[in-house]
Amino acid sequence: MEIIETGRLVLRRFAERDAADLYAYLHEPVASCFLSLALADMQAAELEAARRSTDATSIAVCLRTSGQLIGDLFAHPEEDTFSVGWNFNPDFGGKGYAHEAAAALFTHLFTQRAARRLYAYVEDTNVPSQRLCEKLGMRREGVFKEFVSFRNDESGAPIYENTMQYALLRHEWRP
Repeated sequence: MEIIETGRLVLRRFAERDAADLYAYLHEPVASCFLSLALADMQAAELEAARRSTDATSIAVCLRTSGQLIGDLFAHPEEDTFSVGWNFNPDFGGKGYAHEAAAALFTHLFTQRAARRLYAYVEDTNVPSQRLCEKLGMRREGVFKEFVSFRNDESGAPIYENTMQYALLRHEWRP
């Protein structure tokens, strides 16, 4: 992953030094789709930061002024298509950082990586992520009813969530 800079952010590969900032938002993930990534302690965060530092599909999103990690993006390639997503520290929500970072990633994928299509899965309970998809110009392609379970109820039975798929084709993209 090459470094991408925006007005307020730097998108780069993860580094081991990101462990504490990663722990800040992954010790209790807000979106249910990230529950499986919950970090129990700083040792787990150090291992996860080290793992992500070797993963070209994991992208650290940092404040340009301080270098602080405030979230992450991913872009998993499937030939000319990429599965994309984001997870941000809620302490930095409402400031447009997720849009700024994702828009920069989309530009990179369409112009530098020759992407034809980008898609994202979003649970129907994750309204902020749905809004971000729409603000990025993605269209909702469909809803998968009771598609996936990230947690169980009190009796141990899986709680299935509805998942939407959003997508954007290169010729639909407006930089």
